[in-house]
Formats: sequence, structure tokens, C-alpha cells
Amino acid sequence: MRRPVALRIQAGLATVAVGAAIGLAMQTPQASAATGSATGYATQNGGTRGGAGGQTVRATTGTQIHAALCNRASSSTPVIIEVQGTINHGNTTKVSGNSCNTAAGVIELKGISNVTIVGVGSGAVFDQIGIHIRDSSNIIIQNVTVRNVKKSGSPTSNGGDAIGMESTVRNVWVDHVTLEASGGESEGFDGLFDLKDNVQYVTLSYSILRNSGRGGLVGSSESDRSNGFITYNNNLYENIDSRTPLLRGGIAHIYNNHYVSLHESGINSRAGARAKVENNYFRNSKDVLGTFYTSEAGYWQVAGNIFDNVTWSSRSGDTNPAGPNPTSNTTVSIPYSYRLDGANCVPNIVSQTAGANKGNRVSDGNCTPTTPTPGPTSPTPGPTTPTPGPTTPTPGPTNPPGGTNLSLGAGADGSSKGSGTSYGNVIDGNLNTYWSPSGSTGQISVKWGTATRVSQINIRQASGGGTIGSWRVLNSDTGAVLASGSGAGGVISFAATSLRKITFDITAASGTPRVAEFETYS
Repeated sequence: MRRPVALRIQAGLATVAVGAAIGLAMQTPQASAATGSATGYATQNGGTRGGAGGQTVRATTGTQIHAALCNRASSSTPVIIEVQGTINHGNTTKVSGNSCNTAAGVIELKGISNVTIVGVGSGAVFDQIGIHIRDSSNIIIQNVTVRNVKKSGSPTSNGGDAIGMESTVRNVWVDHVTLEASGGESEGFDGLFDLKDNVQYVTLSYSILRNSGRGGLVGSSESDRSNGFITYNNNLYENIDSRTPLLRGGIAHIYNNHYVSLHESGINSRAGARAKVENNYFRNSKDVLGTFYTSEAGYWQVAGNIFDNVTWSSRSGDTNPAGPNPTSNTTVSIPYSYRLDGANCVPNIVSQTAGANKGNRVSDGNCTPTTPTPGPTSPTPGPTTPTPGPTTPTPGPTNPPGGTNLSLGAGADGSSKGSGTSYGNVIDGNLNTYWSPSGSTGQISVKWGTATRVSQINIRQASGGGTIGSWRVLNSDTGAVLASGSGAGGVISFAATSLRKITFDITAASGTPRVAEFETYS
């Protein structure tokens, strides 16, 4: 019978203790300032540059981190916070100011943008205190350790998540971090890396996640499908029960990771999620890919993975492993370039590069570690200019273009919905019904079961709502921005694109807008 997480961890710690007793010495490289540039989905939607171009501030306490945020001219003024030493409950208090919204007992990044937090010198350890990102964008967290964050027992922080993101978060790069617990939920711990409630364009790279019941999730429930465009690359997942990660809806790219001792399940794609899983190395683990604990299926595209001593359950009920011979059941188009190591060298390259205090080394794409160049230093206004540059059309008249409205008979979903409104109202052909987001901004999507060619949309607003300010049209299959502009209420044209889901993203509005119809045309 499998031992509980806490017992497995004790065995591992005993091994470390023996090594120390016989005089085993390990050299730890000095932690270094932010290096390299964002990779993966964090490069999309305008890119992720953190606090590049801003003032550099040194912090040795959580209170000083909060003060660095609160002392800025505005909540979007770039800042690089270099952290050294141990951050804990005793030195993390709330700081007030017009450019921040902090809290005691947690590193709170709320309602802000353009921030880099990087461990330097002898290293930065967040001990029993989590990092919480909410309603924020363009954030970099690099070269730090976050350990033993609990949701029950004492002390507690961040709902038990080492790093947690929620509620309209965009463009975050988490790189060369070590996230670890000392047990599972029964010991008071939750997830190491959790994303929920409309979190998009995130990359977790060259990091270690270990000794936890739960690695992390994307989406808090089967209905929380507004998250996506997440990249996981060159990470080590070790001694974890499940969720490496758990995906609910959205798209993920998972490559060149090393998975060791996953005890119950690994990559759990469900509720319509689609994952591209390539050139990973799975060892001494169980059910490393599939749909588990639900009847709502997810999908995967697989290539180049190595399964070393992996066991698979029989399919039954809500247990649907991809193995023992995983094959693809979807295709996922990746919009960015990336370097891909062969799976056979992944254990070696990850051991040399992943985690905090490794000199921020990365793979050169040929199974050799290399040190990246310093990160960007020029100012950035945050992820507002899409890449590649979309067209900026002028909204046309409210009369629809010629042809068939492809939205009729399609499906719809979105990021949130106001009281008494429905996603389905935008595809019912009735101008007297409408959808509204729960606030002034939000996303509404039209989706089809198969790829559909679209070159125009027509947004028809209902009377009585707020005026739409800035907006974007997104290819939800890839995250690409098809068009952007300001003021809506008419025809928007763009290059013809074959896709399964298209999203109208309202990024600014006066009041709460009302969308009566989201029409689509070929």
C-alpha cells in the first residue's frame, strides 16, 4: 500500500540527514539578479517584462517588499524588487498606499502591474508565507524558494498555495523557483502553483515542485474554464500525489519536464482542456496522463515522451488514463517558437538547471546548460500591445455583413456573467436578451465542435448598458490577437482564420456593457 505523503517525505529527509552526518557538502551558487527573457505563453499578449526599466529596490523582509510596491508613483510604475534572506510571518505586515493593496501574512500583488521579484545574493526563502497575485499583469517572479505554506494549522497563508493567481491575471513568468511542502491536505497544505478565475498567458519554467499532495491546478471547478494559455517547461515534479497539473478548460503546453514519483495521477486534462505534451520524461509514476476524477473529458496531443516504469490503471468510470500506449486525441497549435530537448536528456538537463539558486541556467536546446543574458532593462507599459501586431479596424455599422451568421447553433461561454444574464444570449438571434460581465470588463466567446473559418464579427449592443471602450478579438485556440481597437458596436474584420473558438475581450468600458449578439461570419 502506498505510504502517505508525510511518511514519504520523512524518508527523504532522513536520507538528507545521513548525507549531512557523513560530511556530504554541496556547493550552492550565489543567487543572481533577473536574467533572460520570458518564454512560452508569457511572450504572447504583448509579452512579459516585469519591472524592466523601473527602480531597483532591495528587500530583506516581506514588509519591505510591500513598501516597494506602495512607494511607487502609481500601481503600474515599473519596479524590480531584489529579495535576500528569509521572508516569514514575523516580518511581513500590511503597508498602505495609492499604488498597492497589501495584507499581512502573505506577499500580496493585487491590482498592480510591471513588477519583478527576484532572489539575489545568498538567496530568498519565503518560509510558510505564500505569494498571491490577483487582478494584476506583467509580473515576473524568479529565483526564489517558497516552502511549507499551509491552509490549516498554524501559521496559515494564501489558502495553502505556495504561489496562487486568481481573478483576471495576465502575463506572468515564474522562473527558476523552488516550491515545496511537507505533506498533503491532511497535513494542512494545498497546491504549489494554482491558477483560477480568468488567469491567462502564464509560463512556469525551470522550477522544482516537490513533496506535496497537489502540484497545481488551472481552474477551480469544472465551470471555471476562463483560464488558459499556460506553458510548463523544464520543471521537476517530484514526490507528488496528483495535479501536475490539473487542467480545466483552456490550452496548456507541457514540454521537457521531468516527472518522478507521481503517486496517484499526473497531468489531468479535463473539462474540455487541451494540452500539448511533448518530450517529457516520466519515471516511477502512476497514471501520468489522462482524465481523472470526472466524466468531463479533456484532450491531449502527445509526442516524444518517455515513460520509464510507469503504471496505468484500467479504464472505468471516471478513471480514463491515456496509457499504456498514449496517443493524441486533439491537435494544439503553439504560436511561439521554443527550443526542444530530446526526452532522453531531460532528467540530466533539468537536474542542472531547475530550481532556485542554480544561476538561472537554461538549456541551449541541445541538452547543454547555458547562462542566459541579463533580462530586459527598457521600460514597458505592460501587456497591452499584442504580438504579432493585429489589425486595428474601425468598427463599422451595426448592420451585419452578408452571409450566414455562424454563431447561430454554436456554443458560447465567457469569463463571468452579470446577474440575470447568460452566455447563450449572444447566440440566440434575439436582440432583447443580452450578456453582461460581472464588472466593466470581461470576455465572451463563441465556439464550435470543429474548426470554422471566420473573418468578421458583428457585436450588437443592447440599450441601457455601459459603453465599450477598448477591446480585442482573440483566437482562443492559440491565444493570437486577431484585432484590437476602441469603441465597439459594429462589424470588425480581420484575416480569415480557421478556429474552434473566438473571443471578444472587453478590456475597458464605462459602466457594465451589454452584448445582445456576437455574430460571426466567414
